[in-house]
This record gives sequence, C-alpha cells and structure tokens, in this order.
Amino acid sequence: MTHRVRWFSSAGILPGARCALDVFPRFHQFSPMNHPTGCPRELDSAVDGSIGLHHSRRRFLDRLAWGTSAVAMAPALRGALNAVEPFQRQGPPRLLLSLAAYSFRDQLQAGQLNLFQFLDFCAAHGCVGAELTSYYFPKEVDVAFLLRVKAHAFLRGIVISGTAVGNTFTHGPGAKRDEEMRLVKQWVDYAAILGAPHIRVFAGSVPQGLKADEAKRNCIAALEEAGDYAGRKGIWLGVENHGGIVAEAKDLVEMVRATRSPWVGVNLDTGNFHTADPYADLARVAPYAVNVQLKGELRARGGKAERTDLSRVARILRDARYQGFVALEYESREDPFQAVPRWLAEMKTAFGGAGV
Repeated sequence: MTHRVRWFSSAGILPGARCALDVFPRFHQFSPMNHPTGCPRELDSAVDGSIGLHHSRRRFLDRLAWGTSAVAMAPALRGALNAVEPFQRQGPPRLLLSLAAYSFRDQLQAGQLNLFQFLDFCAAHGCVGAELTSYYFPKEVDVAFLLRVKAHAFLRGIVISGTAVGNTFTHGPGAKRDEEMRLVKQWVDYAAILGAPHIRVFAGSVPQGLKADEAKRNCIAALEEAGDYAGRKGIWLGVENHGGIVAEAKDLVEMVRATRSPWVGVNLDTGNFHTADPYADLARVAPYAVNVQLKGELRARGGKAERTDLSRVARILRDARYQGFVALEYESREDPFQAVPRWLAEMKTAFGGAGV
C-alpha cells in the first residue's frame, strides 16, 4: 500500500490517500467505513486499477440499512443526511474542448454528414473530444457499428466525450417509465462499448394528472435506478438543465442532491437558464457538473438573447474547479461549417489553449 500512497501524493491528487474513496470523496456517502484502511473493500481495490469503483451501489446501501431505518424515523433530517455533495476535485481546473454532433443536426439528419465525417471535422479543428448525440446513430445500432465509430475516433486522436439521449424520467411506474428506462440503459450499454464516460439525460416535465412533487419523486427514483446501472459500467449520467422540473437552478441542485447515486451529476447547458441571472445560476450548479455544453447565446428572463460571455463562463468553471469536457453545442442560424470553427477558436482562447 505504501507505494500507492506515495504515487497519489506525488501526483498531487490527494496527500495521504489510502484508497479510491480518498481520491473520490463523493463515494464516501454510499459506503460503510468499517474497512481496516478506512475504506470498504469494494473501493479499496480500485487503487490497484481493478473494477471496484463499478460495483453495485445497492451492496453499499444494503450495509447501511441500519442507518436508513434511523433516518426514516426523522424525516426532517433525511434530506440533510442523504444529500449528495458536490464533486471534490483535486488539482487545478481543466477545460477540455469538445464538439456536440447536435451542432450539425440539420446536416446529419439530411444525410449530408455522417458520424465518421463529423469525427474528422473534430480532428481537423483541434478538438480533444466529440459528443456523439444518440439521435444521429442508425435506427438499428449493432456492436459492429459502435466498434467502427470507436476505432475511427481513436485513429483520429479523438476522445468520445459522451453521448446524449432524449428521455423523460417523470413518469410513474408503468409502461411509459419502463420504455424510458430501457432507452437509457440501452445507451449505457452502447456508451460502454464506445468508451464514452458520460450520457446526457433529461428529467422531464410534469405529466398530466400528476403534481410537481410526484414528478420529482418519480425522476429521483428513475435516476437512482439508471445511475445504479450506469455506475456498474463506469458511466456517468448528467441531468441537463432543460426546462420542465429542472428549469430553475435550485430545483436541479435539489434533484441531484436527493438522488442517491455517486454516478449522477449535472450536464450543465450554458444557454438553458432563462432566469433573472443565468450566470449566477450557472455558478450555483457548476460544482455538480460532470459535463458542460456551451451555447452561443443565453437569455435572461424577460430579456433578449445575448452572446455568451466565454471569459465569464470559463471563470465560473474554473472557480468550481471543473475538470472535464466543455462541448460546443451550436444552435445559431449561421452555417455551422462557417461558424463552428470560429467558436472553437474563441473557446480555446477563453480556456487557455485547451484542446490545442
């Protein structure tokens, strides 16, 4: 164990780290601390490079049954005791340049561009990553196609930074919920084959006949089930601030904090807070981000669309010590073949050369 402690300390990750939980403190909330090293066996092995981090969260929670029963007797304390904390990242912020396939949605849907050509575009314009939105895959996806995409990205030096699905998680138990869960789990399987570490998911709106609180409870339960499944494959789920029950920053933060899965965070879309102060809301949510999608414009409540201040967004992410991908999701009217290269160049400058 000594050589491992020395390596983590010298790498600047976390002085004195004895196991994976010390490196990823967020996982502490879902694990019993009765291991001789102070870390449960499932995650102690992760320091050696094993798959310990991917073990089922359910096993951890089963061991915490005694604590859960106590919390159940104190509803007023439940939220504080169970709340998921922001990611405690070690080291300086790192903003890595990615590009979302959604930026070329018209061309991809019209067959003027395919995913392989999109990956070529990313490579030609200095991106580190590419976000391959699920909408632009063939209707019938097989392993052979996924491996072709993975190989093409690898040979072009591009990381598949993630994918995105169009789900709704506010349905109660029944056929609709089952269908949405199948979709997300299917793409977890696909992401694992692609080597994509993240999937953007939606919360959803309040279904007809339900109250907002019921929709939120349904969503939390669905996120926990999906997060459990994704975590066993090492895939993060990022809930996007995409209107509906998470239109406001406080609602999104409450949703993620209430979801008992260390594999669920926020997919932070810089253009989706139409509130009195969108930048303040971005700052509030940024500590929970597992992925960022950057839009060219944002619009405050009652105001007009304004060009996104890239320097301000970069400062917000750095203040949150964000380390991960920032994917341009271009939505403006100008031809993306003309506009996207300019945006990528500006993002590199704002991020301090990331992606070069």
